[in-house]
Amino acid sequence: MQKKLIAEFLGTFWLVFGGCGSAIFAAAFPSLGIGFLGVSFAFGLTVLTMAFAVGGISGGHFNPAVSVGLTVAGRLPGSQLIPYIIAQVVGAIAAAAVLYLIASGKVDFQLGGFAANGYGEHSPGGYSLVSALVAEIVLTLFFLIVILGSTSSRVPAGFAPIAIGLALTLIHLISIPITNTSVNPARSIGQALFVGGWALQQLWLFWVAPIVGGALGGLIWKLIDDRD
Repeated sequence: MQKKLIAEFLGTFWLVFGGCGSAIFAAAFPSLGIGFLGVSFAFGLTVLTMAFAVGGISGGHFNPAVSVGLTVAGRLPGSQLIPYIIAQVVGAIAAAAVLYLIASGKVDFQLGGFAANGYGEHSPGGYSLVSALVAEIVLTLFFLIVILGSTSSRVPAGFAPIAIGLALTLIHLISIPITNTSVNPARSIGQALFVGGWALQQLWLFWVAPIVGGALGGLIWKLIDDRD
């Protein structure tokens, strides 16, 4: 169990460090910014690479909503759910701390949004609470279906990380303008702790919506595939 938790810590750390790091340092870099497209691929690549690297140890969740969905689907024992979530949250906070340490070394450092998630005036596109709630639930739901389907015994083994990484890329392409994309409570809490204020006040949505979406995804998978 200890090795599984270390793997989840490392995977979640890499997801936040790579994904949020690309948004903080590279998205709008003068003349060479990678933009939404680059950030979307960065998040997808973090999951793809770490799913190959440590997925065989822990299952490669790196996300409390994924762990909840897999528990609902019967893929993760309920006794492991809370330890997995704790390891993921600690990994995300550690990554956010390292990002803050690096970012604060710039001469004219300003924290800004620090890739935190938000809605209303803190949504990149000004989308409402309802829009954010619906987007996060639906996108996390389908993320779980992709995860459960691609790791099913019906599918050739070894390709799941590719499908999962591309799914997360697509999710970000859709929803960065809406919420800065969470679908992952651990990813959200790490950044919000450093931003404080509005980010902590809105954090509840980025726990509730992904977990609801994850649970619904796990439930739907059980309804359409009862052989796993």
